[in-house]
Amino acid sequence: MIYLGADHRGFLLKEKIKEHLRSQNVEFIDLGAKKYVKEDDYPLIAIKLAEVVVKDYGSLGILICGSGAGATISANKVNRARAALCFSPDQIRAARHDDDINISCLSANAVSDEDNLIIVDTFLSTLFGAEERYIRRLRQITDYESQKC
Repeated sequence: MIYLGADHRGFLLKEKIKEHLRSQNVEFIDLGAKKYVKEDDYPLIAIKLAEVVVKDYGSLGILICGSGAGATISANKVNRARAALCFSPDQIRAARHDDDINISCLSANAVSDEDNLIIVDTFLSTLFGAEERYIRRLRQITDYESQKC
């Protein structure tokens, strides 16, 4: 399953992504914001989405805020969430293939809608490379997460 989330600064781009996914018959669940609310806060939306993604094994998430940075920081507070802020198809391809990211964070302000749609398509079509070195590195991260208090 694909989960979507955005704050007020990412709301319009999220709506465009929903239209784009529908046109490709891709199923998704919109976790909010469900309507434009100028005072909403990205941490609550990002953490909620990250918690859902890690509980639904094999699912992916797409988070959008103004810069993309706040959503990325917030999502990565959830154990086993691997969120990355990417500005190009090559960058998201490497993050998905090499680092098995499960959440793509997008900047509604710094990247055009058209380029963000290409980034979304690349994220959803790229599989984890599952090479030994990638698995070893991810294991180091999960080992650290399990040691945190």
